[in-house]
Amino acid sequence: MKKRFYLFLLGLMLIGGCGTAPSSTNDTASSEVLSDEGTSVVVSEIEQSEGDFGQAETTSKDSTRAESNANLALESSPEVLNNLSEANVQETVGQTPYGYDLIMVGDVLLHTRVEESCLQEDGSYAYSSLFEQMKDEISAADTAIVNQEVILGGIDLGVSGYPAFNAPYEVADALVEAGFDVVCHGTNHALDKGSHGLLNCLSYWESVYPQIEVLGIHDSEEDQAEISYFDANGVTIGILNFTYSTNGISMPSDMPYLVDMLDKEKVRARLREAREHADFLIVCPHWGTEYRLSKDASQERWCNLFLEEGVDLVLGTHPHVIEPIEWLEDPETGHRMLVYYSLGNYINWTSGTREGVANRMVGGMAKIHLALYDTGKPYIESYGVRALVTHVEEGPEMVKTYPLAEYTPELAEKNAIRSQDSAFTYEYCIQLCDEIWGELWE
Repeated sequence: MKKRFYLFLLGLMLIGGCGTAPSSTNDTASSEVLSDEGTSVVVSEIEQSEGDFGQAETTSKDSTRAESNANLALESSPEVLNNLSEANVQETVGQTPYGYDLIMVGDVLLHTRVEESCLQEDGSYAYSSLFEQMKDEISAADTAIVNQEVILGGIDLGVSGYPAFNAPYEVADALVEAGFDVVCHGTNHALDKGSHGLLNCLSYWESVYPQIEVLGIHDSEEDQAEISYFDANGVTIGILNFTYSTNGISMPSDMPYLVDMLDKEKVRARLREAREHADFLIVCPHWGTEYRLSKDASQERWCNLFLEEGVDLVLGTHPHVIEPIEWLEDPETGHRMLVYYSLGNYINWTSGTREGVANRMVGGMAKIHLALYDTGKPYIESYGVRALVTHVEEGPEMVKTYPLAEYTPELAEKNAIRSQDSAFTYEYCIQLCDEIWGELWE
């Protein structure tokens, strides 16, 4: 099903911002335990910090945040441009680059109550309401990526939440309508309905939306062998998606290609092949520790490998809460890599009730602006993250995701998640974003 697809730049811009059974990979020293809502939680064998969001005094956004975001380009100034030698930097300073805008949102996690909110009177499902507040921003990007946590096996397999998720094909319709171009399906829930659900999902994407690139799952060895590239006016961008686990559900012996796993040697080989063809390389790993607000040891190990293999951008998912954003640099080569450790949930309505549930309602939209110089080498000119919040209320189409900047204290008071974690407030969401992302968020 893989295909090369071509996204043409819109114009010139001036230089300027969960599972059940344990499983492990070849490079992850971790174990899984059952979380409060039955999802598997990866716990590193080193001592983990609790990662709980503290109750520090709330600070509100002010003009300094806008000023900081306006100056994000300084962090990607010519002396740190990816893939450009010092000589090339000197040659290209002052030239007008092409602009390319890339976004990604986190987990579309369709719990039972989310499905119920999208159920129509005639028994059909419609999911546009989940994206209506974000549609304009999603559609405006040159490339928009989403982590589709739940397999789309169709209603014939039964619409279900935890422990074995399955969603109708209509989710795909809503994702395309919202403006997404790339869908990551390489998650720990990819095999929740076995090979049947996965193949149903791929068949629908291929037959109805062949223009959409689906990553992380495959229907043949040939499909798995192909790497996805964006040809953006002659600049090649490669993108791959891997998952740490399939919740203990094994792939059929005659279909070992179904899901791209975080297997050390296989990942390294794939990255080396992609690096040969791509000017800019993106990896979307499904990794980390659920509900932890900071990176864990396994994420650090994988980042070391990604950095060694020349990855430029990492966009992480799976923890269901937001985690930090940082630059990493290879001390030997000087190559720099930008890492979003976790974008959290895009949509969810967890059944959990313990402390920390409020954290799961806050997610992020990664925003990266690439500039392409006459040398043909792209670099990250500016970056940031748009804070998001899931709003849930009982009733049809009452589950929505808003930009936090457009959310209000009044809406927060109505959010039904408050009955599951009374800590959830508008101020809490702002404080959490300040704690994890600092001045990077908007």
